[in-house]
Amino acid sequence: MNKKYLDLLAQKYDCEEKVVTEIINLEAILNLPKGTEHFVSDLHGEYQAFQHVLRNGSGRVKEKIRDLFSGVIYEKEINELATLVYYPEEKLQLIKNNVDNEQELNLWYKETIERMIKLISFCSSKYTRSKVRKALPNQFTYIIEELLYKTDESANKEQYYTKMVEQIISLGQADKLITGLAYSTQRLVVDHLHVVGDIYDRGPEPDKIMEALINYHSVDIQWGNHDVLWIGAFAGSKVCLANIIRICARYDNLDIIEDVYGINLRPLLNLAERYYGDNPAFRPKIHSDKKTTDHERLQITKMHQAIAMIQFKLESPIIKRRPYFNMSERLLLEKVDYDKNEITIGETTYPLENSCFATINPEQPDQLLEEEQQVIDKLLFSVQHSEKLARHMNFLIKKGSLYLKYNGNLLIHGCIPLDENGNMEKMVIENKTYAGRDLLNVFEHYLRHAFAHPEKTDDLATDMVWYLWTGEYSSLFGKRAMTTFERYFIEDKATHKEVKNPYYYLRENEDTCRQILAEFDLNPDQGHIINGHTPVKEIEGENPIKANGKMVVIDGGFSKAYQSKTGIAGYTLLYNSYGMKLVAHKHFNSKEDVLLNGTDVLSVKRLVDKELERKKVLETNVGEELLQEISILKSLMEYRYMK
Repeated sequence: MNKKYLDLLAQKYDCEEKVVTEIINLEAILNLPKGTEHFVSDLHGEYQAFQHVLRNGSGRVKEKIRDLFSGVIYEKEINELATLVYYPEEKLQLIKNNVDNEQELNLWYKETIERMIKLISFCSSKYTRSKVRKALPNQFTYIIEELLYKTDESANKEQYYTKMVEQIISLGQADKLITGLAYSTQRLVVDHLHVVGDIYDRGPEPDKIMEALINYHSVDIQWGNHDVLWIGAFAGSKVCLANIIRICARYDNLDIIEDVYGINLRPLLNLAERYYGDNPAFRPKIHSDKKTTDHERLQITKMHQAIAMIQFKLESPIIKRRPYFNMSERLLLEKVDYDKNEITIGETTYPLENSCFATINPEQPDQLLEEEQQVIDKLLFSVQHSEKLARHMNFLIKKGSLYLKYNGNLLIHGCIPLDENGNMEKMVIENKTYAGRDLLNVFEHYLRHAFAHPEKTDDLATDMVWYLWTGEYSSLFGKRAMTTFERYFIEDKATHKEVKNPYYYLRENEDTCRQILAEFDLNPDQGHIINGHTPVKEIEGENPIKANGKMVVIDGGFSKAYQSKTGIAGYTLLYNSYGMKLVAHKHFNSKEDVLLNGTDVLSVKRLVDKELERKKVLETNVGEELLQEISILKSLMEYRYMK
C-alpha cells in the first residue's frame, strides 16, 4: 500500500495495541446479524403517512414489543406502549391529563421506564455497545447505559438502580428520558432506510419529508422522475421548472413553491391575469381537507394555463436541437391549425377543447413572448437562490443515485429500458451507443454535471435531465411518450394513452429479472429487484411480488391521488437477517387517531424470501467496507509493527 497513506493512518493508530483492538472489534462485528433495512417508495409529499411509517418501522416496533411482553402485559398495554414509542411527547401529555394524582403518575413513570429500558435492550441485542451508545439521547447516555447493562444476578446494586430512577422522576426528568428512549427505540428498530424514489409532487408536504430524511440516522435515495424534475429545475432547466410549477398548480400545491421555498409567483400571476380566464381543463384538483376560495381557484386556473403554455414552448427547442431524443412527433404546437382550432396527429385530425392559445404566434408557435421570457427567467433566478431548496436539492444529490446495488439487491425507481424481446434497449447519445447499466450510468453522469453547472441552462446535460423526465428510453419515465398536451386539449381518450416500456410486463418473468440482475453484476439466485414508480392495483388482484420473488414493486399508493386505484395506502418492505417481508398499509387517518385509539395502519405481511441461514454483517455492503478496513489495518501492522 501507499506508504504515505499508512504513515497518515499511523497517526490515528499510534501503537500496536490500538491496531490490534480495532481489528478484533471489526472482525467481531462481521459476525453480528445484519441490521433491518426499511424500503419506502413514491411518497409524493404525503408527510403525515410517511412519518408514521417511519416512527413505527412498518410494524417492527410493535412486533418487538409483542415479542418481549406477550403474555406479560395486556394487549391494550402493548398498544399504549407502542403509541408512546411512536409519539412520545403527545402521548405523555395525554397520560398526564388522565392521571388522578402525582403518586399514580410516579408509579406509571417507574413502570414505563423499566419497560422501555427492557425494550431498548431487546432492540439493541444485535448491535455493539458503541453503536447503541450513539443512538441514545446525549444527556442520559450514562444513566441509560447503567440501567441497560445491569444484571439481576446480584442484589448488591439494586438500591443503586432504584434510587437512580427515583431521582430521575423527582427531578422532573422522566418525560425527557422517556422521550429520548422512544426515539432511540425507533432508531434501533431500523438500521437503514431506502427511499426508492418520488418524494416530490402531488402531496402537500415534500419539504417536511426532506427535513425528516436529512435528520435520519442512515438513508439513501434512488431518484424518481419527480425528484429529477426538481433537481433539474435547480440545475437550470427552465422546462423542468415549468413542469414542477404546472404540477403544483394542477394539485393545488403552489404554496410549496411560494410559501415553503420562497419563490415569488407574482410575475406569473400578472402574466396569467393578462392573457387567461377560467378553463375547466386547468382547474386545480382541490384537497378535501384544504379550504380554497373561488377567487383563489380562478387565480390558480389562470396560472396553470400560463405555465403550461410556457412549458410546451420550451420543449420545442430541445426536441429540435437533440434529434437523437427521437421526439419530433411531440412538436404538437406546430401541428395545430389555430384558425380551425384543431390538431392533426398522424393521419387523424382532432378538435381542440378548452384551448388557451392567447400567447401563441401561429407563425412561430414555440416563440416565448417577451413577458413569458421575463417570467421564466425571474422564476429560475428565484429557484436557484432559495436557501431551503438548495439544502434539499444538495441532500438529494449527495444521498441519491439512479440505481443502487445494496446487499445483493438492485434498487431502482422506474425501469431498465427493454425491447419486446427482453433485450436492453439502445440509445445513441452524441454518436455513442448505450444500453442497460451503461445507459443509466451516462444518465446519472449528465444529471450530476448539470447540477454542478447550474449557470448552463441549455447544454446537453441540462437537456438530458428533462429527457429523464419524459424521454422514451429514460429509466425513470418508462413510456413511449408523455401525453400531457392531449389530456388537456383533446377529448378522445385514446390519444391520452401512454404506452409503457416492455419492461413492465416482462418483469413478471423470472428469466428477465435474472438477466437484469446479472447485467448489474448481482447474483441472480439471491438478488431481488426493488421497484417503485407504478402503483400496484391490489384492488384488482395485482400481486406486488413478481417473477417468483425476484421482483418486488413497493408503490402501493402513499399518494392519496392513487389510493382509489390501488385499494391500499402504500407498501413498505422490511429486510432483516431472517429474510424479506412486504407490508401493505391501510389509509392513515391522523396522528390523533393513533394517539386516542391506539390504531395502526398495517395490514397483511407477506414473506418475499426467507433466508436459509441468518444473514450476517459479513454478507452485506457494510461488511465489504469493514473487510477493506481490516485489510488496510493488517497492512499497517506489517508496515509499522511487525518489521
